Amino acid sequence: MDRAMARGVAAACGAQCILGASAAVSALLVKYPVFGAQAIRYTVAALILVGIARARGLRFVPLDRRDTLRLLLLAMTGLVGFNVCIQLSLRYTAPTTLGTLIACTPVVLALVTPLLERERPSLQLLGAGALVSSGAAITQGFGGGHPLGFLFASGALAGEVLFSLLAVPLLPKLGPFRLSAYLCVVAIPMFLALGLIVDGSNVVRVPTRIELASLIYLTVVLSALAFLLWYSGLSRLGAERAGLFTGIVPIVAAATSALLGTGRPGVVELVGAVLVGAGVVAGLRAKPRASREAPAHVCCEGLPQAE
Repeated sequence: MDRAMARGVAAACGAQCILGASAAVSALLVKYPVFGAQAIRYTVAALILVGIARARGLRFVPLDRRDTLRLLLLAMTGLVGFNVCIQLSLRYTAPTTLGTLIACTPVVLALVTPLLERERPSLQLLGAGALVSSGAAITQGFGGGHPLGFLFASGALAGEVLFSLLAVPLLPKLGPFRLSAYLCVVAIPMFLALGLIVDGSNVVRVPTRIELASLIYLTVVLSALAFLLWYSGLSRLGAERAGLFTGIVPIVAAATSALLGTGRPGVVELVGAVLVGAGVVAGLRAKPRASREAPAHVCCEGLPQAE
């Protein structure tokens, strides 16, 4: 593993560890207006990311129509659509069912990414993705629900996949810093509009101390840092390999619950962790496709070695 891949692995793994550990924090906001909280998160995260980008001397980069459309679709599907589908899915089906479907992300990315580039999927990466997805699904558990729940859960899976796929063409021009900042800015009015439709004038209220602390954590760590880490990893590893790390989310969530005393992982969770680990290792050792022989170092304008 060369240095560029090692950095990509560290970034992608870090982003998904943050996401997994944030589940317990998100539970503290269940009584706060959902879309209002999202609007606050992305507003503050955008200010943080724009400030850091300016401090690093990263200039504003205008987008042409095609890239603007990609950015809008990325925000609408990977952020807004993903959150909406999760909320609707949980009305009709068990959280375990939702988690199990989203756990299919590595397999979908390993299949769809090369097909979009008119290449054959790698059997090694498909196998690795299947291992990761199986391990994540076992850790989550299996549940039932109404067909509508499965439909909305499938929509959440699509949003999770598009969060990476639609970002890949934008990274060479924007880099991780700018893309994360642009995405947060575009998402703000979308979440605010949804909040006004769902909650009306109660879209935003003064949070309690616990809610405020949770919002600060989710804003700084999850919305700003995790976005930056994920797109840094994605630019170095590509969607197929980076997608493998989405499988560690339920593993980290289970470990966090154990540390907080709210859960007790057992043999099932251990088996799931082993499968996820085996899948990630197998995927990283798989031979890259021709179009991925040279990692996208040029995508990392926002990282230390560029500009």
